[in-house]
Formats: sequence, C-alpha cells, structure tokens
Amino acid sequence: MKSLRLWAVLPPLLLLMVVIPHAAAQEHAGVVVVLEIRETISSATYTAFKDALAEAESVGADALIILLNTPGGSVDATLNIIEEIDNAPVPIVVYVHPIGARAWSAGTYILMASHVAAMAPSSVIGSCQPTAYSPLTGSAPVNESKIINAMLTVMEAHAKARGRNVTAARDFVLKNLNLDAEEALKFHVIDVIADSLPDLLQKLDGMKVKTATGEVAISTRNVKIVEFSPDVGTQVLRFLSDPLLASILFLVGLYALIFGLASPGHGSEIIGAILLILGLVGLGFDINLGAIILIALGLVLLIAELLTPGFGVMGISGIICLVLGSLFLGSLNPAKWSFSGEWYSQFIATILVVTAAVAGFFAFAFFKVIQARRRKPFLGGFEGEIAEALDDIPSGKTGFVRFRGEYWKAKAIEDVKSGEKVIILKKDGPILIVKPHKEEAR
Repeated sequence: MKSLRLWAVLPPLLLLMVVIPHAAAQEHAGVVVVLEIRETISSATYTAFKDALAEAESVGADALIILLNTPGGSVDATLNIIEEIDNAPVPIVVYVHPIGARAWSAGTYILMASHVAAMAPSSVIGSCQPTAYSPLTGSAPVNESKIINAMLTVMEAHAKARGRNVTAARDFVLKNLNLDAEEALKFHVIDVIADSLPDLLQKLDGMKVKTATGEVAISTRNVKIVEFSPDVGTQVLRFLSDPLLASILFLVGLYALIFGLASPGHGSEIIGAILLILGLVGLGFDINLGAIILIALGLVLLIAELLTPGFGVMGISGIICLVLGSLFLGSLNPAKWSFSGEWYSQFIATILVVTAAVAGFFAFAFFKVIQARRRKPFLGGFEGEIAEALDDIPSGKTGFVRFRGEYWKAKAIEDVKSGEKVIILKKDGPILIVKPHKEEAR
C-alpha cells in the first residue's frame, strides 16, 4: 500500500523539479530598452535619448542599448547625451549597427563615453577632427587650439574613465583616425564585436560596468527587448533636423515664396511659406546672417526686375545672389557641428546640384512670368465675337455685357439696349468696345 502511495507522489515531484528551476529562470529574466539613432545628431536626438533613458529607469532595465549609425552632428547635443551617460544609473551600451555602419565624428564621442562600446563587423568609427566648411573652398581641418583642446579633453577623459586606448582616442581628434570593428577591438577601443543584437545580448551577459551609482553586473539572459519609439513630435524633429534636408526645404520654400509673390494665385506662396518654416525649424533657426543678406538682396533685385523692361543685369544678379545665399545658408560652425570630411563633401555636392536645379527651374518660371506680364494684350478671341448687353448703354458710355458666360465692362459707340446682341469691335485694356449686332447684319 505504501509503495502505491510512493508511486502516486513521485510523478508530481519530478514535474516540480523540472518546472521550479524553469520558473525561477523566467522570474529573473530582465528587460533591455533599445533605441535606434540613424540620423545626424541633433537636439531632437538628445530628447529621444533622454526619453529612452527615462523609460529604461522606470522599467528597471538591465541596460539601454543604442543602435548607432550616424555621420556626426551637433556638438551641443553630443555633449548633452554624454552628460546623460555619465550620470545614468542604467548601463548604456552603444552598438554601431548594422554591418557596415559608421559612427563618425560626434558618433565616436558618444561611443567612447558609453559603458560598453560595441561594433558590428565592417563598421567604422573615427574622423573626429573638427572640420570647417565653406561652399567655395570645401571642408578643411580646424587647427584652432580652443576648439581642438575642448574636444580632445572630452575624448581623452572618457577613454580613461572606461579603460580604453587613450592614444587612439587622441588620434581620433588630432589625426582623423578611422578604425573598423576588428581594428578597434584589437587596439582596445571597443569591448565587443557582435554580428547582431541577439549576439550582442549573449556577449553582454555577465559584464560588469561602473555607472553613476556604482558597479553593475549586466544580466541579459532570456532578456525581454523593449524597442523605444519617441513621440510623434520628436520623430518629426529628428527627420527635419538633418542639416542637408533642412537646407533643401528652406531653399525650395524660399524660391516658391518668391515665385508666389511674383505670380500670386497659384498657391506657390503658401507652399513656399510652409516649406520655409519647416526648414527653419529643422535648422533650429541657426541661419548664417550673411546668407540672409544675400538672399534678401537677390529678392530685391528680382522684384526690381519686374518693374523694368527686358530681363537683364538685375534679374541675373538676383539669381546669383540667391544661389550664393543658399550655399552659405547652413551655419555649420565647427564649434557647433562635428561632422566628418566625407560628410561635408557629400553635403556640398548635394547642395550644389539641388541649388542649381531649383534655381534653374524657378529662374525659368520667373522669366516666363515677366514675359507674360510685358506681352502686349492678345486680341484674338474677342474681335467679331457676339455678346449680350446686360444694361442700356448710351453711345460713349460704359455698361456690362455677358461674353462666354463672363461679365465684361463694355463701351458702346452707338446706343445699345439691355438684352440686345452686340458685336465686339476690339478690346481696350479690360474694356470691350461694342456696337449693336443689327448694324453688323446690314
């Protein structure tokens, strides 16, 4: 009897031995918050990062992972993000992702400040030397000690704090050093190479890092991944804050507004104003004053061209001023923006092509508007046509007639009765010259 009872109890005990450890493992499964940054670093990027960090803290996340792929961006936003990392109680993992991605310039500063620096195979970091930009001379390294020393201090301090290669950190800034993932791991610039996010999570498990609250062991086994999505307003700002896109929006909006003012009634001025505002929002209202003066001068010259015969020096000069103003529009001061030389080259080439295309289109349209305004009135379609008098029109006086469903002001050379058919002799400006149709029938 006792043996029967034992056999009855044994299966449940074996089941509990299997279920309890599994349940315990599930109970200790953590949470990881993931934020993607795939744009130029801007104030909107900083807002998204800060919100993601707050989310990670609120859910007790084991780590905040940043999937980074950027050409660089705002120095102020970069420093703000680094300050958040320095004071974060949650481990911050910056992962240059996907394979072949890059985290140039401002992106490298953020990577070096992270608690764990990771890269996907064939990804690239570096090009951190401050670079000045001119639409006429292109990009050139900045050697001003004030700017160089400020950025060098940030890079060196965080390399030391995270136990990373200080020499490489210095060369990022002083020599525009670039490293791929394999080189970065070899020279102790990063901590991990991972093929994918799951691979990264596996390699992070058990790592110990020092955060603002002390040493923390990262646990990522059976972790739940929470992909953080910023609110709609922040997402729109992140999209608009790309200096290239914002400059193009401002440029197209400006030309559309000018064209709308020159030829109202087509809605161009409304579209232009909207694009202009979006461009200003994207640029953070940080506009080069010299560019604004050139654009304003170009606008004045084009308006003056409307008031003079022909299309000559003022019109061509106005277009040249607008093109130059567009090129100088972005206020890409090296103390405010940290981009690689490669990005600047792409920026200049793109802006030149877009500026030439947009300026050419609107110059052609503007020229056609001026031609139309100065063309002599076309009489065809009026002479010899029949209209209907709506008023009694004494000889030499004016009244209204209906012609092709439209009301026209008309002047009679003979008395005309209301309702009588009249023949149009000619058009004098906005006034039709008419006489009774019965006289024509004779």
